[in-house]
Amino acid sequence: MRLLIVEDSPTLGPDLRIALTRDGHAVDLAVDGAQALAFVASYAYDVVVLDLMLPKVDGWSVLQRIRQGEGSPGVLVLSARDQVADRVQALNLGADDYLVKPFAYDELLARVLAVSRRGQAQQPLLRADALEVDSRARLARVNGQVLALTPKEYALLEALLVQRGTVLARGELFERLYDARSEASDKVIEVLVSTLRAKLARAGLPELIETRRGFGYVVA
Repeated sequence: MRLLIVEDSPTLGPDLRIALTRDGHAVDLAVDGAQALAFVASYAYDVVVLDLMLPKVDGWSVLQRIRQGEGSPGVLVLSARDQVADRVQALNLGADDYLVKPFAYDELLARVLAVSRRGQAQQPLLRADALEVDSRARLARVNGQVLALTPKEYALLEALLVQRGTVLARGELFERLYDARSEASDKVIEVLVSTLRAKLARAGLPELIETRRGFGYVVA
């Protein structure tokens, strides 16, 4: 999942990026409202985690601009403003959820995943043949046996299943799995597909992921 954290705290922003990256997500960090708008204009995000008290352009304005754009991502407001009026205003401006600081990371992650599922109309359980992917637990099973996947392998498999039947280009998958700081090229997707296929093959599903040469990959 591709996430944007908009947070000007020099500790909280980087800490969230590290934690969410460790959980397998591609995470960009904007430290002010102007940078956030530039990121949103350049990349397709699943969820934006948005502080309200930001330099240059405040979070209220960022939220409004996001909702005025096309392909609008899910927005989780993360703010120290704890008044009911603030929550109501954010929701009325188009926020999908609102979490008050301080917060527990596990709750933040659960809310981010819930906002993402809401935006994609994604079912908690994704299935293909004997494979079942639990997007809440972030686990993949074949005939009930858990596959030992890395976070990136899981993210790749989930992306293909969410858009099952749609051919996804290598570059498109790269943008979903890697953030703007990554020094890798989109050829890393070929490596991920290879290692994921090997694990699926050992579990009895060697042909689950198809290659459409010149176009990309698909789970039919």
